[in-house]
Amino acid sequence: MTRKKALVVRGGWEGHQPVRATELFLPFLRDHAYDVRVEESTDVYADADAMAETDLVVQCVTMSEIKPEQLSGLTAAVVAGTGLTGWHGGIADSFRASSDYLHLVGGQFATHPGKEPCERQGGEADNFLPHTIAVTELGREHPITAGIEDFELHTEQYWVLHDDLIDVLATTTHPARSWQPWHRPVTSPAVWTRQWGAGRVVVTTPGHSLDVLEDPNVRTVIERGMLWATRTASAS
Repeated sequence: MTRKKALVVRGGWEGHQPVRATELFLPFLRDHAYDVRVEESTDVYADADAMAETDLVVQCVTMSEIKPEQLSGLTAAVVAGTGLTGWHGGIADSFRASSDYLHLVGGQFATHPGKEPCERQGGEADNFLPHTIAVTELGREHPITAGIEDFELHTEQYWVLHDDLIDVLATTTHPARSWQPWHRPVTSPAVWTRQWGAGRVVVTTPGHSLDVLEDPNVRTVIERGMLWATRTASAS
């Protein structure tokens, strides 16, 4: 079996436990014939030689900042065929000040609606809501989500701003509640792919905490997304 090279880039806001979260997936990558390199910053993105030989980038960097030369390096690698994937804020809430990064991934975290104000106690659980991840018609046929039925989670429910160049494999719908300012239900992409040049991008929005990442459905989507995003023979 030909071995692939995966680059795991982690850091940013510690609330998403970037080290422990990424460690969950390293055995999967190694078991599937990936040589894994782990970096604790985005400096590696500016290393053209390292990026050129990378078949897959797994990014877990919430918020933070990215330098122009780092983003240029990441973007060039994806355009040339390197896959890019990640989950939750590690990819959908990275580098908020960079419109070019948003353009690369195709969607950006806007908010996660919370409980009714009278139920809030001041902790992160104020933003944990029961919600459904609904697989789309496209998702039912796609290798990442085929065979996965709609499933329930009780965690942050991401509201995402996005464009129509993404292929949506699953969605989640935010109901209109009396204490919220919107007036009709809003459906956001929960899992999507994006073709960018010769490269494939996969974004999975669930993944706030380790227990969510260990949910069998979420974990399956992330792991299949890694395999699917990896550089294809046509992009070599």
